[in-house]
Amino acid sequence: MKVFTLVMLLWAAVLFPSFSSELPKVETWDRFEVSLAGPKTENAFDHILSAEFYNDNERIKVDGFYDGNGVYKIRFMPQKVGSWKYRTSSKVKSLNGKTGEFLCVVATGENHGPVQVADTYHFKYADGERYYPFGTTLYAWTHQPAALEDITLKTLEKAPFNKVRMCVFPKYYSNVENEPEFYPYVKKGEEKGKTGKTRFVWDFSQFDPAFFQHLEKRIDDLKDLGIEADIIIFHPYDKGHWGFDSLGKENDLRYIKYLTARLSSFRNVWWSMANEFDYIKTKPRDVWDIYTKTVVNSDPYKHLCSIHNGSVYYDNWKPEFTHVSIQNGSTVEDFGRATLLRDVFFRPMIYDEVCYEGDLPQRWGHLSGEEMTEAFWQGVIAGTYVTHGETYKNDGDTIFWAKGGRLIGSSPQRIGFLRKVLEEAPGPLELADPWKDHKTATAGKGYYLVYFGKEMQSEWEFNLPKKGGPAANKKFRVEIIDTWDMTVKRLPDIFEIAEPVEYRIFDKNRKKIKLPVKPYLALRIIEE
Repeated sequence: MKVFTLVMLLWAAVLFPSFSSELPKVETWDRFEVSLAGPKTENAFDHILSAEFYNDNERIKVDGFYDGNGVYKIRFMPQKVGSWKYRTSSKVKSLNGKTGEFLCVVATGENHGPVQVADTYHFKYADGERYYPFGTTLYAWTHQPAALEDITLKTLEKAPFNKVRMCVFPKYYSNVENEPEFYPYVKKGEEKGKTGKTRFVWDFSQFDPAFFQHLEKRIDDLKDLGIEADIIIFHPYDKGHWGFDSLGKENDLRYIKYLTARLSSFRNVWWSMANEFDYIKTKPRDVWDIYTKTVVNSDPYKHLCSIHNGSVYYDNWKPEFTHVSIQNGSTVEDFGRATLLRDVFFRPMIYDEVCYEGDLPQRWGHLSGEEMTEAFWQGVIAGTYVTHGETYKNDGDTIFWAKGGRLIGSSPQRIGFLRKVLEEAPGPLELADPWKDHKTATAGKGYYLVYFGKEMQSEWEFNLPKKGGPAANKKFRVEIIDTWDMTVKRLPDIFEIAEPVEYRIFDKNRKKIKLPVKPYLALRIIEE
């Protein structure tokens, strides 16, 4: 990528020598923002504002939004190097016909652009760099006191995770019942609810920009840590406490358009239409098609988009969805399960909820560290991906899965070890023979990873699947990986491949490998 960057810099210098030092400069995939002064009225959020950004070959329409205090904004994420111009459009005279120009320059440092689907089942950044999702769950972390949010960011800085599942709306659920500092709508007053409790009354025509500005800051904080923000647009965990789960279709669509206008230009944003969509009883199933199409059509950059289930899967093969987000712990409890849903939907498969490491009494909240770690290995070995969550109580009532804070579980370090193993491979893993061998994955180029899970044995006869396997006389070295102790031991033997016997390939001398009699071992087999 360094050669690519140098070539692009030279190219930009040749094409734009005269004004490259005069125009505002924005890196590829960063944000260019236009800020305009306009009417400060009660219906300011209803003013339609857009802009067309264009260069010699491309025109892109971008929606703007009202940011409060008479300020209107339009944000643009350039994806091509060169000069870009824009012109605004609005029925409001003071916002209409505004023009400008900026220079998009080559991305630097860790700016690899948005994550995209690659090779049907996997991901890459826009610049071609491989991306392997190793996510965690932080549903309501941006709705906590500032000091706790800062602790969460410090935790993430040292953690192995490069994706965070997080809600836009606050969450009212066991172990997360605090009132946030910011709300998405302006309060009109208070009233007595059916239970006799006092609750807020909202003006759903008035967004509170401070809420969204805070959300944006935290998304940028994640970007600075190299973390993707998997933004959950709707969730069922309100139960009438605030009423954000039952806005009605018109207000839902209004919220979606406002949210996408604000966040589409953030390169590390993914769209998750809902957490457990089928548990949001105020929204019938058929409305999700409308909401999803609104998100996709409102996002000019086509960020990744999915919908997460509770008990019933959605129609994940629909064209608006780029990948599949699944809640199902059974899929990664044993060999051969994780690949089955992948083969149904033919999209990248992320098991975003497989239960959590912790000590809660609920069945979904008390995996051991070993179980959480094995879930990741079972997912990765099958060519899929898994998301972490932690539900130990920490600092009183703080639980990482809901509020953030500190991690105290034993799985994150082991998950980081797996991430390193995967990133050292020549490419993403696929089962070498998905019909019959669910323990052996390959990354091509003479690279195999064999995972034994809970199984314990004192020895293993060297063998690989015949399907797509190496030719006779190829030589391989073997490393024993202890996935729990996080050690790698290279064996001194070299294994030479014989002709296939039925569906397997063995060493010419049928060599065997002595193994420690313990669970959670893997073998890394690499061609010499």
